[in-house]
Amino acid sequence: MSNMKEREETFERMFVRDEELRFKATARRNKLLGLWAAEKLGKTGDEAQSYAKDVVKADFEEPGDEDVFRKLRRDFDAAGVNETDEAIRLQMLDLMGQAIAQVKSE
Repeated sequence: MSNMKEREETFERMFVRDEELRFKATARRNKLLGLWAAEKLGKTGDEAQSYAKDVVKADFEEPGDEDVFRKLRRDFDAAGVNETDEAIRLQMLDLMGQAIAQVKSE
């Protein structure tokens, strides 16, 4: 019986760790995405950093990535930045890979 309890506790710890890593990687991806978008929008320095924080905050509007995508789409459209939806989504995927690698290396 104690073996089952130990296994259950081990799986629970693994689940919590995986969720923490997923959260950190998503936040890191959103920051990197915000910096990428800031460059496209002509923002530099503190303005770019502030914009990246806004992108991170946008992810708390609803579950999933659509809230972040919509923010970028709206901001790009308002500024006349010519990026396709596919290019934005591809950048989101690419940066998630980078973010995961960075979080794992910490």
